[in-house]
Amino acid sequence: MSARRDVRLTLAGGVLVAVTAVWGSTFPISKDLLTRLPVPDFLALRFLTAALVVGLVRPAAVLRAGWRVVGVGAGLGLAYFTGQYLQFVGLKHTAPTVSAFVVSMYVVFTPLLACLFARKPPSVRTSAATLLATGGVAAMSLRGFSLGWGEMLTLFAALLYAVHILALGRWSQARTAYALAVVQLGTMGFAFLAVASVDGVQLPESRDVPAFLYLAIVAGGIALLGQTWAQAHLPASTVSITMVLEPVWAGVIGLSVFGERLDARIVLGGMLILSALVVINARGSDGVRRSRWRRRAADLDRPANTRVGAG
Repeated sequence: MSARRDVRLTLAGGVLVAVTAVWGSTFPISKDLLTRLPVPDFLALRFLTAALVVGLVRPAAVLRAGWRVVGVGAGLGLAYFTGQYLQFVGLKHTAPTVSAFVVSMYVVFTPLLACLFARKPPSVRTSAATLLATGGVAAMSLRGFSLGWGEMLTLFAALLYAVHILALGRWSQARTAYALAVVQLGTMGFAFLAVASVDGVQLPESRDVPAFLYLAIVAGGIALLGQTWAQAHLPASTVSITMVLEPVWAGVIGLSVFGERLDARIVLGGMLILSALVVINARGSDGVRRSRWRRRAADLDRPANTRVGAG
């Protein structure tokens, strides 16, 4: 059983790294697309398309999901929607590099909130990995800092991302990952559609359809499905630090594909983030334990008449 567990953990970690690589590839593609498509319109169409495509692949898995799974998925989707909306609003009032650093503070909030819920201080390993990852993101993205309205909104978005990571880790299981992902995508899509509908929804131009489909299906639907499944097996602290690989992949892809410059700050930041991953994933890591949360989440998969406290 231990060997099988190690294989699952390794596979889950690999899936999460692949998800961050996909997300990292979206920066230059999204930047170009958003010059012709409003942000709420893009996000509404992106998440609705992802929900439709992913849902149609295994509709039975979604239809079999109980109302509690749907409720949890909707709550997770609303938390992520609010975080994304605040991040984009905050971006209008702050520099992109500062925004990138502030929003990555979820890597600090996630273990702190997890320890608060567990009523125990963070481990030395988690604290060291968190500091390394934070320093890496700061080195890669920070070019000055001033605390204003935009930074405060972005900081609150980072807090919501941390809550989403913890909640997803609590409720996600391999058997419910598919339904949870579809419900989250649909919830985010309809929430952004409500915002976009205020002044009418604009569709992407024909030349932007291939890029849009990649951002919607691969970077939206498949990536969130992978994250949801991976978090059924990994502790929240490991997830939050692994996800900080996203700007590292963005730098690597920008350099190799789009010919962007690679400066010393990016190299230093990438090394610090990779060091954080080595620390948090070292054998014997004492990351946040999931047993108490896993027992509660197991209710989602039981028939109604056998769930703890059901009735």
